[in-house]
Amino acid sequence: MMVVLLGIANARAALHTESVEYRHGDVVLEGYLADDDAVSGRRPGVLVVHEWKGLGQHAKHSADALAKLGYVAFAVDMYGKGVRPKDNQEAGAHAGKYKKNRALMRARIGAALDELRKHERVDPKRVAAIGYCFGGTTVLELARSGADVAGVVSFHGGLDSPTPEDAKSIRGKVLVLHGADDPHVPPAEIAAFQNEMRHAGMDWQMIFYGGAVHSFTNPDAGTDNSRGVAYNEPAAQRSWAAMKLFFEEIFR
Repeated sequence: MMVVLLGIANARAALHTESVEYRHGDVVLEGYLADDDAVSGRRPGVLVVHEWKGLGQHAKHSADALAKLGYVAFAVDMYGKGVRPKDNQEAGAHAGKYKKNRALMRARIGAALDELRKHERVDPKRVAAIGYCFGGTTVLELARSGADVAGVVSFHGGLDSPTPEDAKSIRGKVLVLHGADDPHVPPAEIAAFQNEMRHAGMDWQMIFYGGAVHSFTNPDAGTDNSRGVAYNEPAAQRSWAAMKLFFEEIFR
């Protein structure tokens, strides 16, 4: 038992995390970097984009989990250092600013991509991005911008695009992990996204999880599906497993 406990302690000690200050123009941002010091050499990097309330524990925990899988993970800050909405009204205002201005959204996530790529332990030719809710919308916009990323993964994210023709600029693969009962993404939006991918000839996948609504990966969302936002443990575990298989494919 002592040997096992020692092994667990050493594994935890290898996880390195730090706050990283970076910029987009004149805006100061503060992200969260996680990687495993026990892994040598350059390795793939993964951006993690937060939900509409800004960079918090959910995105950071995902970055930690990705680091334990051997990636360098960077949980980005889309809003600015210290800008963390205190309620849904504020969150909607901040997220809406970027949803209404996709050029700004693309530029802001592009600054995070540049920051991750220059990290000494990241292979700049092997980078992907994942995002939750607002973050899911953001990583799809990153792909549509023509950014050189191997793939993007949207967890219960918005799928709409004001410029669906931009899908032809996508250079990597696309994986969308979606709650089958998510009331925040109407059927018409799903159909439009699927047609966007088909018409652009993209390599894309979309997986639906029965009984899951919005925010199904976040334990802090509660478990009341009637609210339209709820954690669903089976869907959370299955979607994470799907992401891992996707990464194995694109980083092979």
